[in-house]
Amino acid sequence: MDNQITEFIEKYFLHFNAASLVDAADGYIKHLDEGGKMMITLAGAMSTAEMGKILAEMIRQDKVSIISCTGANLEEDIMNLVAHSHYKRVPNYRDLTAKDEWDLLEKGLNRVTDTCIPEEEAFRRLQDKIFKQWKKADESGNRFLPHEYMYQMLLSGDLEEFYEIDPKDSWMLAAAEKNLPIIVPGWEDSTMGNIFTSYCIKNELKTSTMKSGIEYMIYLTEWYRANSSGKGVGFFQIGGGIAGDFPICVVPMMYQDLGWEEVPFWSYFCQISDSTTSYGSYSGAVPNEKITWGKLDIDTPKFIIESDATIVAPLVFAKILGW
Repeated sequence: MDNQITEFIEKYFLHFNAASLVDAADGYIKHLDEGGKMMITLAGAMSTAEMGKILAEMIRQDKVSIISCTGANLEEDIMNLVAHSHYKRVPNYRDLTAKDEWDLLEKGLNRVTDTCIPEEEAFRRLQDKIFKQWKKADESGNRFLPHEYMYQMLLSGDLEEFYEIDPKDSWMLAAAEKNLPIIVPGWEDSTMGNIFTSYCIKNELKTSTMKSGIEYMIYLTEWYRANSSGKGVGFFQIGGGIAGDFPICVVPMMYQDLGWEEVPFWSYFCQISDSTTSYGSYSGAVPNEKITWGKLDIDTPKFIIESDATIVAPLVFAKILGW
């Protein structure tokens, strides 16, 4: 792209949140150039917002080392991959009445802001294929983490006949091909989590077939210890909530609860947020608050971009990619 986006940003993004965007992107680039690794956390509905179009390229170009995301973001990228043509955009969503919303429900269209996810083509298409992976593990006595089942499904080729977008635009497919580490706290709070629960209630699957959030924290602890030497691991947080709060706690957990010494703090921090500061919300907490919790150091580069992540994140990523 001949650096056109980067040149535009550097010429016009000079003050306030625009300048914070530039500073955060430059800090991210510097962190990687000095040998650091980066975690990206995805809250909200970033997969339904088709963040995969640029996040997949970030993964392919080794600009991200590990991802933490909600169960919804994990599955919704794959739903978009196999059911994109059935999605419905509702640009006048602010004007919908309760009756309008009910009509969408009856049509099997589950709304996320201005975008409706088609239940039959998205949820049920995935359900059949992921159940196959769950059942195989259940019958053989194996156990995996939620994202590992998703990787198995994607790499099996079972979904290829349903692809409706360019596979290069799926961040989950890019992650599966690289076997990128993923953390999915609170996975049960997702469509596939609810579906898995239903099979357990019907005694078709055992709850133990799915590894838990505690096991995700253990998994992250092992990964962090193996990857935090040298420049260390940075933390790029899109939105707030559990996708960010769960993984950032691994550092104080190690040195406060385990009593391990020499645990490095997160060595870069940026949060894109449209949450009001702060009124008790985690999402609205400024980065310095994390110093008091033992997550960030005094000298950790800290950035906060108070804006819409669907606008900001692609611009930051474009600059990191040199576009």
